[in-house]
Formats: sequence, structure tokens, C-alpha cells
Amino acid sequence: MPQIIILAAGKGTRMKSDTPKVLHTLCDKSMIHYIIGESQKITSSIDVILAHKFEDVKNKIEKTGVRIHKQNLEKHPGTGGALKEIPFIEDKILILNGDMPLITAKEIEKFFGIDADVVMSIMKLDNPHGYGRVVIEDGNVKKIVEQKDANEEELKIPYVNAGVYMFKKEVLKKYIPLLDNNNAQKEYYLTDIIEMAVKDGLKVKALEVNEEDFKGINSKKDLAEAEKIMCNRIKEKWMQNGVIMRLPDTIFIDAQSEFEGECEIESGCVIKKSKIINSKIKANSIIEEAIINKSEIGPMARIRPKSEIIDSKIGNFVEVKASKLNDVKAGHLSYLGDSEIDSGTNIGAGTITCNYDGKAKYKTKIGKNVFIGSDTQLIAPVVIEDDVIIAAGSTVNKDVPKGSLAISRAPLKIVKEFYYKFFGKK
Repeated sequence: MPQIIILAAGKGTRMKSDTPKVLHTLCDKSMIHYIIGESQKITSSIDVILAHKFEDVKNKIEKTGVRIHKQNLEKHPGTGGALKEIPFIEDKILILNGDMPLITAKEIEKFFGIDADVVMSIMKLDNPHGYGRVVIEDGNVKKIVEQKDANEEELKIPYVNAGVYMFKKEVLKKYIPLLDNNNAQKEYYLTDIIEMAVKDGLKVKALEVNEEDFKGINSKKDLAEAEKIMCNRIKEKWMQNGVIMRLPDTIFIDAQSEFEGECEIESGCVIKKSKIINSKIKANSIIEEAIINKSEIGPMARIRPKSEIIDSKIGNFVEVKASKLNDVKAGHLSYLGDSEIDSGTNIGAGTITCNYDGKAKYKTKIGKNVFIGSDTQLIAPVVIEDDVIIAAGSTVNKDVPKGSLAISRAPLKIVKEFYYKFFGKK
């Protein structure tokens, strides 16, 4: 079993945010959780090294079961300094960066398949200007040259350091204590081990990797670009599993949503932390932390958290929150919050469950085969029993027994000839 060490101590100042860099999200899942999740597909021996806003990050990841360490940035700054106080447990150790959320277990495994003392990731760039070059001979790394130190021939090299390394345990045990910070930044650099290993004749192999998978996140622009890639991966996965998506480039699906059976998602939809089962989500609808089962939602509907909708049809401009609907029709222009609605019930346009009195929220319970007319207000807490008709325009502020008609209307008053009197003409 290999060991994976994730470096996540940096401040990420270029993100220009109070949020620790590794806690920024792609498709509603933090960078560090993506990396931990992919690492756990390979090994249970995982260490995460933190420093900046240590408690904030620790609180978010401690339930993942990884070993958490705090880097002493004053005593041991830098990527090499991060490893000064870490126990090297397994025979092979991979060093990952906490800002590479697009990396996959498949890519990580490639490092362990190479017989070498050190495996260094490299990328081939069309324009490597500004990067240090990696000099390679017969697949072996000979040296890393900073651009300012490179000669004319070395500047033509397209290979740059991708920042991920695999070391045999004895290599780290030997060279980490030898690292010094005699440089302009006064930091301990992990890359110095490469130079020492090559000088001592160890086998240092280069592994060419895909730039997309090893993309580092250093700014909000990088984050947006990476999220687009991640979102496309998520949608491709579900389409491969049989989900129909209309204009998928316009659809947002987060990393935690799930689909079962035959589902169809139309353009412009947003689906977060939800489970969709044998359902159709029509254009421009939003589903958040909900379960949709054998139902049709939208277009332009919003299903908010803690909702479960079964065998139902929810139409345009209908909002549902914290409610359970079973075999219900709500065609348009309604708000159904904190409610339970049973089978065979029809919700007329403009119906509202008045669930909040300014201090607390209350529940509305509606039974089977209830017909609710348009523009009805149900003032919670209220129970509408089975086989009830509620007349259009009613305000219902008390329970309605089974089989009843509930009607609440002011008498209609007609004043003849008023139009002509008001406008002074006939």
C-alpha cells in the first residue's frame, strides 16, 4: 500500500479571498475533498499538511479519516519544509498538491507503476516561457533549469515540472534532513531532492502527464476554468449512464447529485445535492437538496431543500420547499412550503401555503383527492382532510373536514352606472 501526502499549507494569496484556497469549490465540492477522494481509491495511508487557517480546513476534512498535520512555517517554510516533520510510513510515497482538484486516481496510479527511486511528473507545453525546464535523457531526469539560468538550447525544451512526485521511502529519509534554505526565498524546496538524487546516481524517471489533469488553481480565473472541466466530466459520466441532456453546456450538475433510471434534463437546469429517479426536469428549473422520483418538474420551477416529490407534476413558476408531494399536480404559479400533500390532489394557480408568521414556520397537511381552486391562501398550521374542495380565492385559516367545501369570499357588490359617473361620460 502506498502513502500519499497532500501539501495544502499555502495561503493562496492570488485567490484574493478569506476562504482557504483548498476549500474553494468546484461543482459544490471543495478542491481538497476531490483530491482526498481520488487518493482514497488507491490507499488509506493519506497525510494532509495544513498551515494557513489550520482549524478551518481541519474541521472540513477530519471526518475523511486522513492524518492531519500542521506545518511549522516559521521554522520550516516551503514544499520541502512541509515534509520535515512527517513520518514516512510506506515503501512508496506520492507527494500531491492540494490545489490540483482535477487529478484522478487513474493518473495517480501511473506513478506507482514505474520502477524508479524517484518519479517526477512533467508536462509538455506549446509555450513554456516563464517555467523552469526539465532536461531529460532516455526517460531519465538529468536536471531542472530555471528559465533565467537556461542556455539557448535548454530554452527550446518544451517540458516543465508538473509538481507531483513519487519517492521511495529511503530517498525521503535520506534527503529531507539534508535540505537547506540557502536561497532568496529562505524556503526548503522539494525540487532540491531531484538534484541531489541525480547527482548521487539514483534512478529519477520522468512521467509525462496531461496538463488538464494536473492543472493547479492559483486564481479565481483558474477556478472557473477548472470548474467547467469538472462539470463537463460529471455530465459526461451521467450521460454515459443513460441520462438524456438537452444542450448539456447550459446545464449545471454538482458533484453530489445522483441519477437513477431513465432521466431527462432540459437546457438551463441547475441540480445540486439531489437525487433524480426516472424523472424529467424541464428547461430552466432549479433542484436543490431534493429527491425527485417518477415526476415531471418545470419548466422554470424551483424545488428547494428537504423536498421529496413522487409521481407528481410540478409546472412553471412553482416553488416547493421542505415538502413531501405524492401524486400531486401543481401546474403553475404556486408556493408550497413546509407541506405534506397526498395523492390525487390538484393545486390551483396562485395557491400559497402561508407557513411563516415572522417568528416560526408551521406545517400544512393536505389529504387525498383535494381540489384547491386558484388564488387560495392556506394559513398554517392547517389540515385539509381527504375529498375536499376549496373554492378559488379562499383564505383558509382552520382545518377542513373530509368531504367538505371550504369557501371564503366577501360578497360581490355591483354599483350600476359607476363607470360613467367616474369618467363623467356615457
